[in-house]
Amino acid sequence: MAYSDFTLETAIAKLGLELRDRPGLFRDIPPRSPSDMLQGILAENTPLALASNTEKARSELIIAPILVELRRQCDRQIAVFSGIDFTVDASMGLSGICDFLISHSPELMVLRSPIAILVEAKKENLNAGLGQCLAEMFAALLFNERHGNAHTTILGVVTSGTNWRFMTLTHRAIDLDLNEYYLSDVGKILGILRSAVPSF
Repeated sequence: MAYSDFTLETAIAKLGLELRDRPGLFRDIPPRSPSDMLQGILAENTPLALASNTEKARSELIIAPILVELRRQCDRQIAVFSGIDFTVDASMGLSGICDFLISHSPELMVLRSPIAILVEAKKENLNAGLGQCLAEMFAALLFNERHGNAHTTILGVVTSGTNWRFMTLTHRAIDLDLNEYYLSDVGKILGILRSAVPSF
């Protein structure tokens, strides 16, 4: 078993988690203004990503620039990892490749604790990616604990680039925002992402 084998139901059952639906979970998070550079990149890249309509194109052309902008807004004190192996406990099925991992550390060559954000890219049907993302979040929680880190809340994101879903995992409780957020409000998306690394 690997991350991609988890559904929302199997992740909750196998990992012993409690799911709580939270409509508007992030309603009070203020938006963060995107830079002119990001706005220009998205204006140029989004039509290309949508025309190609592959998960890879959406990841590279829309999602990655937003995560790089987040790093810039955090004074480059976080690291963004793309497509790395993140095997934490193969016996639990917590193994495989993560689309994007964000560490609350400036080190770029080696993944360091604490991991703050997991981002799973999907071409469509965001709900189908929730279980996979949740398993990755749980693995990040274990990774942080094993490295003696007290960062106990993980932000999870499932996105097509144009549509974004967010959830948090704290201990064994998942708070799932039932709202979707859209690329047209990239400032709100940046605000939610920034809330997971608030010390910058």
